[in-house]
Amino acid sequence: MATVFRYALARLRGQIIGWGLTMFLLGLSSVPFYDSIVSQADQMEQLLSSFPPELMAFFGDFSASSIVTPEGYLGLQYFDFMAPLILGVFAVLVGSGLLASDEENGRLDLILAHPVSRTALFAGRLLALVAATLAILVLSWLGIVILMGQTSMGLSGGEVALPFVSLLAVMMFFGALALLLSMLLPSRRMAAMTASFVLIASYFLVALARISADLETAVKFSPLNYYQSSKAIDGLNAGWFIGLLAVAALFAGLAGWRFERRDIRVGGEGGWRLSLRRRKATV
Repeated sequence: MATVFRYALARLRGQIIGWGLTMFLLGLSSVPFYDSIVSQADQMEQLLSSFPPELMAFFGDFSASSIVTPEGYLGLQYFDFMAPLILGVFAVLVGSGLLASDEENGRLDLILAHPVSRTALFAGRLLALVAATLAILVLSWLGIVILMGQTSMGLSGGEVALPFVSLLAVMMFFGALALLLSMLLPSRRMAAMTASFVLIASYFLVALARISADLETAVKFSPLNYYQSSKAIDGLNAGWFIGLLAVAALFAGLAGWRFERRDIRVGGEGGWRLSLRRRKATV
């Protein structure tokens, strides 16, 4: 399994660098403007008051008083919008292709021809996904803390790490969901598309629930409802974090169970394998 892990992680190094540097630069470019926003609090209050209340509720509980706080500023600039969607897409793409991409390219059956069990292959690649996710989150965290000392934010590196801990659970949820769907649906493309739909629908459901009280019950089934964003700086909700990881572990376990029992395609996409009886032609 260790060999599978090292090889799979090496294959993901390009994505670690690409996605990690993107989030690193996003944080690096956002932090220095905090003091400018604080110095223009009055102008910000006038600007925000000109927007419809429903629009402001859709994007969150933002006001001039909240934006000038480190938590509110980082939420608006980084954690609320960019981080869950951008890194959620990474988790979906990698999770859906963790095994299905090699299968559709005709390589998976050749890999399993070597003395490696399906369990070791699955576990090694799943651990590589976890390690790649952690590496990207560390790079993202560095993008914020490197220049934070030159501002008046007054946050410690540990406090800034808490939203990334909450984000880790979200990424594991969608990565495991995409992995499970790739074992159930005929193709990686369909699995990625379905998981992406769940991600985007979850995002909009949470946003719309801030406007309409009728969605309070439905939003409880949205995984992003349990993502704390920058609010985790004031304290991580351990129950939400553990709950998301538990569901992700369930999805991963079901994906592993399915992988152990399904036939490996030699190459190309699969089908639904629906058996339809043909009626005998009558003369």
